[in-house]
Amino acid sequence: MENKETLLQVRNLTVTYHTRLGPVSAVSDVSFDVYRGEILGLVGESGCGKSTMGKALMRLIAPPGEISEGQIILSGEDILKYDENQLREMRGAHVSMIFQDPMTSLNPVQRIDQHGIEAIQVHEPKTKIEQALERVSKLFERLGIQKRRLTDYPHQLSGGMRQRVMIGLGLALNADLIIADEASTSLDVIVEAKLADQLREIRDEFGVTLMVITHNIALVAELADRIAVMYAGRMVELGDVYEVFDNPLHPYTQGLLASVPNIILNEREELYKMPGEPPNLTHPPSGCRFHPRCPKAMDICSRYQPSFEEVTPGRFVHCWLYQDHPEKETPTLKVAA
Repeated sequence: MENKETLLQVRNLTVTYHTRLGPVSAVSDVSFDVYRGEILGLVGESGCGKSTMGKALMRLIAPPGEISEGQIILSGEDILKYDENQLREMRGAHVSMIFQDPMTSLNPVQRIDQHGIEAIQVHEPKTKIEQALERVSKLFERLGIQKRRLTDYPHQLSGGMRQRVMIGLGLALNADLIIADEASTSLDVIVEAKLADQLREIRDEFGVTLMVITHNIALVAELADRIAVMYAGRMVELGDVYEVFDNPLHPYTQGLLASVPNIILNEREELYKMPGEPPNLTHPPSGCRFHPRCPKAMDICSRYQPSFEEVTPGRFVHCWLYQDHPEKETPTLKVAA
């Protein structure tokens, strides 16, 4: 993206959960930027820390979890220093979140129009009910929800319509950033495709910034401008979506993309299966957390943790294959056991 304006800066963010088995770093030392007006896709396997990242950006980490280190700088202000009143003002008005199951986010005994009116009046107390209703009606109609459906309750709407309601609530207050956490998980492929088109149209029309958290690689390929890949609480690769898909650099990203079925391949060709299992984050591997599963692992990978470095303009990778170290030997590829 040309003339990029940074909306959000995440620096060395660590989210720790305190359990009976010891502390678990669900997000560990993660740094990245989000640019105004872009769609950033955040992908990775289950348990890698994607949803924890989204909740951290909203300051929604609840005990026994805590944001133990780092900064989250939104429009030049570190929201980790905000008090509850400032957070209440930030949520919805500046950053909004669409959760995986909108049914659990919507009040089951409140009509759809009441959700929108309440959201507006909480942040804009001087707005009259009639004015708020007019704004809500126009916005929801733009999202494909007919005016007659505004008096319906959440259970009377389809999954796709409930997702559009959540998007509308985020747009009602002109939020700068909308975080969609697995927003397409409960939708069939047709509704999912329509949702993707709608998110792109919303970005173009309203200028909103979107972070799409998903395990659906195909959705990110279709929708996102940039893609960030997480593994075991760390961000391992970040870059332009076309560059990452055309030439994935990190071995985990390579394996992740190779695991996606390809209809062009010979039907008898076996689908790639990544060796090993995700690590136990109560006792993560030393060095690079992916090294026990990595087919390109070197001795240094188990001893030292690589940094998250920019290897080409806009392309960041967390891997020793692209970094130097005094103790780094000449790369000798080996297959993980």
